[in-house]
Amino acid sequence: MSEILAPAPLLTAAEIEAELKQLATCQRAASGSAMRFLNRLGGGAETLLARLPRPVRNNLASATEAALWLAVRNTAQSDRYLPRPSAQVNRLIGAALGAAGGATGLPGTLAELPVTTAFLLRSIQSEAARQGFDVTSESVLFDTIQVFGASGPFADTGQTDTDFLMTRLSLTGTGLQKLIAQVAPKLGMVLGQKLAAQAVPVLGGAAGASANYIFTGYYQNMARVHFGVRRLATVCDQSEEALRLQLQDVLTAG
Repeated sequence: MSEILAPAPLLTAAEIEAELKQLATCQRAASGSAMRFLNRLGGGAETLLARLPRPVRNNLASATEAALWLAVRNTAQSDRYLPRPSAQVNRLIGAALGAAGGATGLPGTLAELPVTTAFLLRSIQSEAARQGFDVTSESVLFDTIQVFGASGPFADTGQTDTDFLMTRLSLTGTGLQKLIAQVAPKLGMVLGQKLAAQAVPVLGGAAGASANYIFTGYYQNMARVHFGVRRLATVCDQSEEALRLQLQDVLTAG
């Protein structure tokens, strides 16, 4: 079975350039509201993890890796029973999950980690499906995990544009076990920032809702970029690597 369900006709050079500009705009917008949220918390991204208890910080990578494996195992089964909602509905569901976790403080956010990871995975897969990809394909599952290799909404966007674009190139060819082990530490740090943000006592459930809304939108946008490049590679006479380099040039040019 083809990974993409409905290939489009070949595009012209001008159409490819226009799509790359749209993807660049999407990537720049991924962290749009995150900085305003950080200002409300009264600190920067580098201080968020320090707010977590040391035992929590020390176990973020292993807990995230376990949550990723659980999400991967359950995603195929959930597709049989759960419809894939729109991108906006996904963000609202994510906000509701964050509000529930944030309202109970740090214990609630820790218990929410596996649920949030599974939800974000499905949100990324939904974007792949909207791009026309078969989400039951093993290759598409690999790409879904690779989207989690992005640096997160609170990172410096000037640096992460390049980092994210090169993620697929550096991970290509690895097995699923190695891929998850490689992605989990970075994702653990990113989700640790989210846990710390939504555990702020003054904001409580509001912080949890805002954090999840921001994170869901971030990974949806990054998935649009990731799978958008893959889709372009199937409908034009260029390699995926070449398209990523072109997109990198568009982002650098501003």
